[in-house]
Amino acid sequence: MAGSSSSIVAGLTAAALTTVGFLAFQAYSNIPADLGRPVADSMPRVSTSKVPRDGKDPRALPAGSGAGQRVVYSVDDDRVWLVDAAEKVKRTFRVTPGSVDPAPGVYTVTSRSNAVTGTDGLPVAHVVRFASVDNITIGFSTVVDSPTPQPAPTVKTGGIRESRADGNAMWDFATIGRTVVVIR
Repeated sequence: MAGSSSSIVAGLTAAALTTVGFLAFQAYSNIPADLGRPVADSMPRVSTSKVPRDGKDPRALPAGSGAGQRVVYSVDDDRVWLVDAAEKVKRTFRVTPGSVDPAPGVYTVTSRSNAVTGTDGLPVAHVVRFASVDNITIGFSTVVDSPTPQPAPTVKTGGIRESRADGNAMWDFATIGRTVVVIR
């Protein structure tokens, strides 16, 4: 009887592994080719040159930064704007960029993680990923239990670091599929 039940368990395990393998293959086969790459023509054209800024209010949303509900990230100003569907800035804040910047363009949030270890070895929370440059993932995150460090110049990182409060706001706002507009 013991041999019979162990062969049943082995058979069920093999069937389960085969099913999981097939489902994983199906999921991998259906990943959009443009996932994590700039999305063409999904919004009005976003300027790839330095977009005009409001000289009186540097925190004001730059013109030419897209339309609709989105995250706007300026690589030149190290600033983020969370913009609602009515074009109202819900929040803006400064960030500390990694050593690798995404190209200007329109992206979407492709994945999120509540807590992981960053490429610099620090524990990070509320990771919101939206791009990849030369196999380096680009995303917003918050360093857990320490001040936001400057990235080491020798380590290639795509982590755009935020304060804890700003990271919480980003986490709540930037769900999977949310538009991220990168400007200069």
